Amino acid sequence: MNLFDDFPEAVCRRNLPLAPMTWFKLGGPAEWFIEPRTEQEFATVIRRCGETETPLRILGMGANVLVPDEGVPGVVVRLSSNHFTNSVVDGERITVGGGGDMTRLVRNSVRRGLAGLEQLVGIPGTVGGGICMNCGGRYGEIASALLSVRVLGPDGLVRERTPADLGFGYRTCNLGADHVISAVFGLRRTDPDALQRRYREIWSFKRETQPALGVQSAGCIFRNPAGGSAGQLIDQAGLKGFRIGSASISERHANFAVADRGGRALDVKQLIRAVTDRVAEHCGVRLEPEVKIW
Repeated sequence: MNLFDDFPEAVCRRNLPLAPMTWFKLGGPAEWFIEPRTEQEFATVIRRCGETETPLRILGMGANVLVPDEGVPGVVVRLSSNHFTNSVVDGERITVGGGGDMTRLVRNSVRRGLAGLEQLVGIPGTVGGGICMNCGGRYGEIASALLSVRVLGPDGLVRERTPADLGFGYRTCNLGADHVISAVFGLRRTDPDALQRRYREIWSFKRETQPALGVQSAGCIFRNPAGGSAGQLIDQAGLKGFRIGSASISERHANFAVADRGGRALDVKQLIRAVTDRVAEHCGVRLEPEVKIW
């Protein structure tokens, strides 16, 4: 019997193309693609992968991932069932599944007049992915509103972790081998009209300074170095519009890599390497990728 033969086809599929599920629209298939319906099914996947040393990756909404052209071995999990995407509002607290849509979470909290997540407007992806990388920007980070996180460990057991325990830093989180299954956010009730204005102000700034929606990109491609801006360093190195094959640096924002339709993930990888080397030569700073390269 194969590793997941006892899983129904609706939950587990073989050699499923991943490109349509990522913002870059690039890359090959997953050996196993699994969408668990419950925490128990997810725990089973985690345990079996650990026991057989099978690689395990979490896809989320594919907003910050570059999948190689040849695909990926092992298991790719997406937490897309209602169990992992639902949210519950209780006063000034919102509990949301790890597979929940960040954009929807932010929009719904603002509509309810609950402040604390509006700084994340325009950041795509899932709640679990956002926590894993402490997503944010000039207006704030997700960690500032987080109260607690429920996780599944490599042993398949559920635990609760606190922000202090998770040790949040710039685009980092001390999750280790744990996987986010839900999170609780503590927000503040405020004037809905003022909050809507703040939300629109942040969204307008991002819309005017970043590539247009629909462009094949994965957001900021590099982390900002300490005390600096990756985009400014790339711009100073004269790399706006720089191209390798089907991939190029955005003319609008130098920290965005853009892929042509029908392009190759390899071109994006080579672009990232070339930009890293050019910036290091020009500015003496070696940038680190923010995008997850599988």
